[in-house]
Amino acid sequence: MTKVSFFDKRVIENFVKITSAISVTLSLLVLFVDIPTNSKTTYGWIFIGLLVLIYLAIWIWSNNLNKIDINIEGSEVTVKVGDIFSEPGLKAIAFNEYFDTIVDNKIISENSLNGIFIKKYLGDPISELDHHIDKYSFDESEKLESNTERASGKTLRYQIGTICVYKDYLLAAFAKLNNNNKAMLSMPEYLEFLINFWDKVNNVYGQQSVATPVFGSGITRIKGHKTISDEDLLKIMLWTFRISEMRFKYPAKLTIVIHKDKIDKINLLDIKSARNGV
Repeated sequence: MTKVSFFDKRVIENFVKITSAISVTLSLLVLFVDIPTNSKTTYGWIFIGLLVLIYLAIWIWSNNLNKIDINIEGSEVTVKVGDIFSEPGLKAIAFNEYFDTIVDNKIISENSLNGIFIKKYLGDPISELDHHIDKYSFDESEKLESNTERASGKTLRYQIGTICVYKDYLLAAFAKLNNNNKAMLSMPEYLEFLINFWDKVNNVYGQQSVATPVFGSGITRIKGHKTISDEDLLKIMLWTFRISEMRFKYPAKLTIVIHKDKIDKINLLDIKSARNGV
C-alpha cells in the first residue's frame, strides 16, 4: 500500500537536502581530481542514475517508516510499530466501563489487547485481579451507577478514562457497552475518554514511561464515524495529549504502539510532519 505519493513535497525536500550535500562534496572533490574528458559523459550518467536511486530509496523509506520521535510541549513521544507488552514502564490496557475480566468472545474477545493481557500476561488468577479492582481506591466521582440488569459480567459502571494501576499496567475504563455487550463510543465520548485518561495518567505515572495502544483501533465502534481510520485516531490521541496538562519529564516518555497489522493504514511521515509544523 502506497501511503506517500511519489512526488510528495517532503520526499522532494529530503532528496534536495541529500543531493545538496553530495553536490557540495563532489564540487570540492573535482577541485583536486581531474576527470578525463572522454569519461565525463559516463560519469554524468552514473551520477544521474545515483540520484534516481537515492530518490527511490527516500520514497520507499517514507512508505515503510515504522517509528518516529516527536516532541510535544516538552514531552518526548515515540510512535512506533511493536508489542506493547515488551515496552518498559507502565503499559495501558483498555478495559470496558465495568472493568470486566470475562474473556468469552462475547464480553471480551480473546484476540483483543484486553483479552491477550488477561489470558497471556496477567500471571495471576483472575479472581486476584477482580479483588484488586474491587478494593482499588477509586475516587467516588469515578464510580457511576450499578447496572443490576446485566445478564453477565460486573454491574458497577465507571467513568470512562478511569485508571486502575495493577503492577506495571494501567487498566483504563474505555469502551462503553450496549445491551448486547458490543463496545461503542460516540466521538464526544472518545474525546472525553482521552482527556480524562491523560489527566489520570498525570496523577499516577510516578515519573515512569507510559506505553499505550492506539485507543479505538479494532473492535470499538465510533458512532457516526464508520470510516474513521487508525491514523485519524492516532492524530486525535496526539492532539488531546498536547492540550492536556500531562507532561513527561526526561527520561520518562510516552510511547504509542501500533500493531504490525495496522501500520499499512498509518502514514507516520504525515504524523511527524504535522508535529513539526510542515
